[in-house]
Amino acid sequence: MENGLLTIGAFARASRLSPKALRLYDELGLLRPARVDPRSGYRFYARDQIERARLVAWLRRLGMPLARIRTVCDLAPAEAAAEIAAYWTGVEADTAARRDLAAFLVDQLRGKDPAMPHETITGIRYAALSDTGLVREGNQDTAYADSRLLAVADGFGADGAAAGTAAIEALRTLESASAPLPGDILNTLSEAVGRANRAVAERSPGEDSGTTLTAMLWTGSRLALVHVGDSRAYLLRAGGFFRITHDHTLVQSLVDEGRITPEEASTHPQRTLLLRALNGRDGEAAAADLKLHDARPGDRYLLCSDGLYGVVKDADLRRVLTTSSTPEQAVRELIDLAHAAGAPDNVSCVVADTVPAAG
Repeated sequence: MENGLLTIGAFARASRLSPKALRLYDELGLLRPARVDPRSGYRFYARDQIERARLVAWLRRLGMPLARIRTVCDLAPAEAAAEIAAYWTGVEADTAARRDLAAFLVDQLRGKDPAMPHETITGIRYAALSDTGLVREGNQDTAYADSRLLAVADGFGADGAAAGTAAIEALRTLESASAPLPGDILNTLSEAVGRANRAVAERSPGEDSGTTLTAMLWTGSRLALVHVGDSRAYLLRAGGFFRITHDHTLVQSLVDEGRITPEEASTHPQRTLLLRALNGRDGEAAAADLKLHDARPGDRYLLCSDGLYGVVKDADLRRVLTTSSTPEQAVRELIDLAHAAGAPDNVSCVVADTVPAAG
């Protein structure tokens, strides 16, 4: 001990960090010693550094990256608590996504086909409609539906319309291809999104241009979902109404981190700022969410751009989906609702029903 300071060994025991870890954290600027002997290079620590050191140890046990730990340790207690909560929310979301993938792979490797539902679905009924709205001069949205592919794209920038069209056209190559085996679905989708991203680069060279993309591919037994940006997919099942996509926007990240409420997000000045999109640059295709969705007979799906859900409340979306007898009626009524709310943006939607086998 020197002038009331603790040697690195004593400090390691008090903080429950190894001397090796302390040396690493010193090099990274995360936990500097109070004094370093100029001749021997021996490190000494103050007792009031123990609390920070123990916090570092606990955060490492959480798996938090060192760079983020440095940020947390430099914050006031209340702000540090909020940052830890935000980090753990992200961990749980990532774990949930990986859990779904792990379950699928386990079933596949065990020789079980997870694509077979308990009840037979013979196909889907569908309708798509895109509308310019009441304010915009042109329509940069694209809505598409066929017996295998449902898709909505919301283009942005000078070449936004071309970007959205290019992305969906790239996915349409899956319609003529044979249905992929269950174990190949995710790879097939990932490759298709890569083609879509390259197509966006070719068709919309403007640096500020790109598109969102939310699409579902009917495989004959499951719906494979690809999603990037802030268009959305919803599910109406047995009276329940669920959103099955997660917005890739600044405001959604703030909601996830507990910094603003969902109500505040709806009026946030930066609510349209995207964190992910297809723009042909920087490898954004790899950031698309890919998921296998178990379909059931009688399900009704809604894919839409933010021009719809941004002005029409969830309760009204649910009401229309519940009461409309056909997908065609549903898309018309949804566009009418957007118009009644002023339709300040382009509005696009796709509605599809799973058809149960007769009998």
